[in-house]
Amino acid sequence: MRDSILISRLPMAALLTATMMIATPAIAKKKPVVSGPPIAMSDGFRASVQAAEAALKARDAATAGTRISALMPSNDFESYTAAGLRFQLAVLRSDVQAQRVALTDMFKTSALPRTEAPRLRFVAAYLSYRVGNYDDAIAQLDYAKTLGYDGVDATMLRADIALRRNRPKDARPLVQAAIAQQKAAGKVVPLAWIDRGISMAYQAGDWAEVGQLYRERLNQEDGKPQWRTALVNYQAAAELEPQLQLDLYRLQAANGAMASERDYQNYAQAAEKSGYYAEAKAIIESGRSAGKLTPTQSVTSQLLKSITPKAVKEIAALPAQAKKAAASSNGKDALAVADSYFSLSQFPQAVEQYRLALSKGGVDAGRTNARLGVALARSGDLANAQATLAQVTGNWTAIAGFWTLWAEHQDRKVG
Repeated sequence: MRDSILISRLPMAALLTATMMIATPAIAKKKPVVSGPPIAMSDGFRASVQAAEAALKARDAATAGTRISALMPSNDFESYTAAGLRFQLAVLRSDVQAQRVALTDMFKTSALPRTEAPRLRFVAAYLSYRVGNYDDAIAQLDYAKTLGYDGVDATMLRADIALRRNRPKDARPLVQAAIAQQKAAGKVVPLAWIDRGISMAYQAGDWAEVGQLYRERLNQEDGKPQWRTALVNYQAAAELEPQLQLDLYRLQAANGAMASERDYQNYAQAAEKSGYYAEAKAIIESGRSAGKLTPTQSVTSQLLKSITPKAVKEIAALPAQAKKAAASSNGKDALAVADSYFSLSQFPQAVEQYRLALSKGGVDAGRTNARLGVALARSGDLANAQATLAQVTGNWTAIAGFWTLWAEHQDRKVG
């Protein structure tokens, strides 16, 4: 939370009214209609206030301080005005403690308008938080809530206090509530809030929320670095099974977010372990073309030597495997063939085989629908891709969610 946000929203209506009265003697003679105690200010006090405000406007803290220190309020409204000026001076000096003291002095007066009290109590809570007085910060937040102020900034402040007290379990539901409040209000959730939520969900081992929050973040920033961060971190957090990991590597590549030797190496090894030798070969060659892998890089060089003959056999065997799948009584063979076509980026053929596998049955519907949805998206059928991915359940839900986001972004680009 930033001082500028709080100060810019600090209501000082009564003080501004007094300033307007000071500015024009003719207006000062009139009796304004105000709620609360009548505004009473002596001519001498008014002149001193005017001089102090001129110094504040000129950002002359030294002169303003002298003028404000010399003020001698003789009634409640003058005391309220003097406290408001001390607050403004403290803001100018970036003196948080003095700001908090000035607010207390304002609260002591009966001139504080009731409409300003809720927000000012929240500001008092924030200032107490800033100086480390968390008990008072909570007390002020509670007071503000009784007065009707319980906005999303108050929720986040409670979360910040819980974190400062090393109570992440208390802070997490508050951050979740703040994000929900922001969404309900139709406002963009600040990235800092999402990042905090990701960190807390990560610590709690809630991988579903980690994935959800990363997807929300990507909806705001979807550049290559952001995609890489989201996918790499999610993989590291969720300890995914190999097939799920492989589809996230594929998504990373589809976004052009392969940024390092390790990215290409990990993807190639994941494809090779799953028996997709041609895909592993292609990603190594892609890494070399991108300058991220070199022919002297030992791990991938040895892997390339090993998989090259296997890739040739893999491709040659596909027609016979497809014929077998067509005659099979269940969809397992068709699923294997579909996965092979998918690994070769032959997405229309993969779509046909995934649909055959689903029609025959006996396969993991979550995995099959997830890859069918991706194959449709990679084929350019974005509408059907999103509809298919929406049907995914089980362990593949998060993967389908990431690919759905990719399809939505592609759809926007096309539109």
